[in-house]
Amino acid sequence: MSIDALKQTLPDYAKDLKLNLGSVITTSSLTPAQAWGTAVTAAIASRNDVLTRAIVADAAQHLDAAALNAAKAAGAIMGMNNVYYRFVHLAANKEYGKMPAKLRMNIIGNPGVAKVDFELWSLAASAVNGCGMCIDAHEHEVIQKGATKENVQDVVRIAAVIHAVATVLDTEAALSGASQAAAA
Repeated sequence: MSIDALKQTLPDYAKDLKLNLGSVITTSSLTPAQAWGTAVTAAIASRNDVLTRAIVADAAQHLDAAALNAAKAAGAIMGMNNVYYRFVHLAANKEYGKMPAKLRMNIIGNPGVAKVDFELWSLAASAVNGCGMCIDAHEHEVIQKGATKENVQDVVRIAAVIHAVATVLDTEAALSGASQAAAA
């Protein structure tokens, strides 16, 4: 399913999301590869299979194999890091922040794409997953690597819209399942 086909399945109450999904990826300060990689990573972080398939299918027209793999890798590694570092940040006992993570993160050092792109995609996942420590770290890195505040805002706008669409799709699936269960 394409993004355009997916938009047609969104209910009327999500009209703003339908409109935003059609524009945030294509009208931003990001390069097309950065925008589509952000969309892939945000879809993975949002954990909706229908949305992820649609985004990856359309992104494959804009990303080469290495960039698509790196966007998926950003979603994967941030799935781990965002949980770990959110815990470190939120735990009252600050000793955890002084302890080594002892988690493999080799992909961050060699993502197969420009580091600024991988960091932008990691920022998208961190925003979806709500890890303040990771948001700060990745925002700092992308600015240091030449990204603008507009680039950062566009990454977060894409992530926000994709996550909201995932929420609507999950809600509609749950309500559809509840209707079917009640009818049985």
